[in-house]
Amino acid sequence: MKRYEEPASQHRHGRFVKEASTLSSLPPTESTVYEGDASKLLEQMPEDFFQSCVTSPPYWGLRDYGIAGQIGAEEDPEEYIERLAEVFARVLRVLRNDGTLWLNIGDSYTSGNRGYRAPDKKNPVRQMSYRPKTPNGLKEKELVGVPWRLAFALQKIGWYLRSDIIWEKPNCMPESVKDRPTRSHEYFFLFSKCPKYYYSGDSIREANGRNRRTVWSIPTEPFNGAHFATFPPRLIEPCILAATRQNDWVLDPFLGSGTVGMICVQQRRNSADRNRKSSTISQKAFELELEFKIDF
Repeated sequence: MKRYEEPASQHRHGRFVKEASTLSSLPPTESTVYEGDASKLLEQMPEDFFQSCVTSPPYWGLRDYGIAGQIGAEEDPEEYIERLAEVFARVLRVLRNDGTLWLNIGDSYTSGNRGYRAPDKKNPVRQMSYRPKTPNGLKEKELVGVPWRLAFALQKIGWYLRSDIIWEKPNCMPESVKDRPTRSHEYFFLFSKCPKYYYSGDSIREANGRNRRTVWSIPTEPFNGAHFATFPPRLIEPCILAATRQNDWVLDPFLGSGTVGMICVQQRRNSADRNRKSSTISQKAFELELEFKIDF
C-alpha cells in the first residue's frame, strides 16, 4: 500500500468527526478523532491501513464512565475479554502486515460481592456506584489476572505475543491495604500481526546504548481537567518511535486524554483515534498541537 505523503503545508491539520458523518470521512486523510462505537468504526476502515495501534481500553471493574454498555462494566471478566477480543480482531484486519499492537492493560481484584466501592481517602476517584459480583471460578479478594487472560485470548485469534513490558510507576497511587503489597505496575504488551514486522530498536535505545529493556520506570503525570489516570507522554513516545516511521498511520480505538494523538503530531505521524462520546479533555489536548475542524 502506498504510504501517506504529507502535504507541503508546514502546519498539520486534523478533524473531529461525529458518528453521523463517519461514513463520509473514511478512510482518514488527515489526523482524525472519531466519536462512536469502536467495533462499528473499525468495520468501516480499510484493510492493511495502519502501521501500528497504541491503546489502553477501559479496565474491568475499575471505573464508571457513565456510558450505557461501556466496556469494563461487564458482570464477568470473561465477557469483558470476549468483547475486547472482538475489537482487536478488527484491529488485526486494518493493521498492515508488518504492523504492531501496543496494548496497555491493568488488573483488578474481585469485589467480595460488594455492589459498590466506597471512596478511598488516598484515592477518591476509585468510588463506584456498581461493582460486579465475584465471578464463577474466582474467590473473594483474588487478583483476576485480566492482562494475561486478554493476552492469551488475542493469541488465539491470530496475534503474535512478542513482549510483556512492565510499566513501573515510581509515584503509583496509594492503596489502603494491609495484607498485600501496593500495586505499582501495569502491563504493556507488544503484539505483531505477522512473525516479521517493523520495529526500530535503535530509535528507543537506553541512555547507555543498550537495547531497550522490558521494565520501563516512568512516573504518571497529572492532566489538567482529567480525574482519572492518563498516559504519560514518556510512556507512549517509545512505542510510536519503535513501531512507525514519519507519516505512518497510528490507531487508538480507546482514546482518553489524547496522548497517543499528541505524540503522533509531535513525531510527524498521522493518527485515527476513537472516543465513545465527545471528550472536551481530548479535544483541548489535540487543539494544543493541531488546527482542528469539527464535522457534525
